[in-house]
Amino acid sequence: MRPDSVDEIVGQKHLLGPGMPLRVALESGHPHSMILWGPPGVGKTTIARLMAKAFNLPFIAISAVLSGVKEIRVTVEAARAHQSMTGEPTVVFVDEVHRFNKAQQDAFLPHVESGLFIFIGATTENPSFEVNSALLSRSTVYTLEALRPEDCLELLERARARFYQDLTITQEARELYVDLADGDARRLLNALEVSAEMAQTRHLKEIDRSFLQKSVPAAQRRFDKGGEAFYDQISALHKSVRGSDPDAALYWLCRMLDGGCDPRYIARRVMRMAVEDVGLADPRGTQLALEAAEIYERLGSPEGELAIAQAVIYLAAAPKSNSVEVAYNAVRALIKKDRSRPVPLYLRNAPTKLMAELGYSDGYRYAHDEPGAFAAGEIYLPEGLEGRRWYKPNPRGLEIKIAEKLARLDALNKQAWEQGKGRKR
Repeated sequence: MRPDSVDEIVGQKHLLGPGMPLRVALESGHPHSMILWGPPGVGKTTIARLMAKAFNLPFIAISAVLSGVKEIRVTVEAARAHQSMTGEPTVVFVDEVHRFNKAQQDAFLPHVESGLFIFIGATTENPSFEVNSALLSRSTVYTLEALRPEDCLELLERARARFYQDLTITQEARELYVDLADGDARRLLNALEVSAEMAQTRHLKEIDRSFLQKSVPAAQRRFDKGGEAFYDQISALHKSVRGSDPDAALYWLCRMLDGGCDPRYIARRVMRMAVEDVGLADPRGTQLALEAAEIYERLGSPEGELAIAQAVIYLAAAPKSNSVEVAYNAVRALIKKDRSRPVPLYLRNAPTKLMAELGYSDGYRYAHDEPGAFAAGEIYLPEGLEGRRWYKPNPRGLEIKIAEKLARLDALNKQAWEQGKGRKR
């Protein structure tokens, strides 16, 4: 069922329709290196093969799962031999390119730059994170989408008409095929093949929903996965927690687990949610996130996943604060553009006699010796930054009390300065 022309490809109209980028590239006569990014079974390999066919160039396919430096070397030698005879480049297709390490990806660079290769990489992962920036900058990224329901129905009918003309498929069974496909042409064709072969063995002329459920039960568990990319789902999970919707957060968590995501990855992201979006409004959230990760390590799947779910629901229901992140980013931005301000002498330690003679630590007030363990009127920022405030507690959760305490300390500082007791610069 692999298409022999662009017009036979099902789906990807945003790239292959008239005047769209990939069709223009195929019709231009000027091949270029590219990264094809999309979920499984949407035509990445097919497009790469059609690219080589359109330009009448040799096609070499490498699987990053099965190949290494040796296979890359063999490919280079074959491409050089072809170029020495014809002066033409070779289309080199690397499936699952994100599985190559940095050194392996770097091995393609000189050959892409020299024109020996027309490099086409296929990946299900975000190339911004998984493909070296040098290789990425030399390639055009095309984003492929999961097949839509109407695309799956079209492909289903094509395959039935070509291989199983004597079979009919009920409308309910067609809808179930679409659900089983989950936007993946390969899964759709596999499901059709298994069910149709079984129907022919039993001398059936029709496939209905009941028969289909019995013939391919293993795929039913992922009916509603929808085909979204992995990174989109973790983004949806994070935003649901931030938006205080525990039900949506639990839904996206289960979607990712059902899709095969490593629970350890989710646990790490849940820690990030705790410090980024709950923070000091409820520090227990951070502790619960840490405990969830540890519980999962001790129990494994599926029992340990419940602890992650507990942390997700807690964080979604917790009061929200990003005041720590805002303050942290603001100070980092200041430091990047500000001059290097010296540490005030009274804040420096004086472990040697010379340092003491130079005034190190002179006048420092030890907070524990002060009333309330607070040196009212002391200044800890460098000269020129006195009084600057970056951390501003949000009026939610524990930060309400933090704000109240900081306000009391501010009042003590002000009183000390008014009485001439605070530090003066």
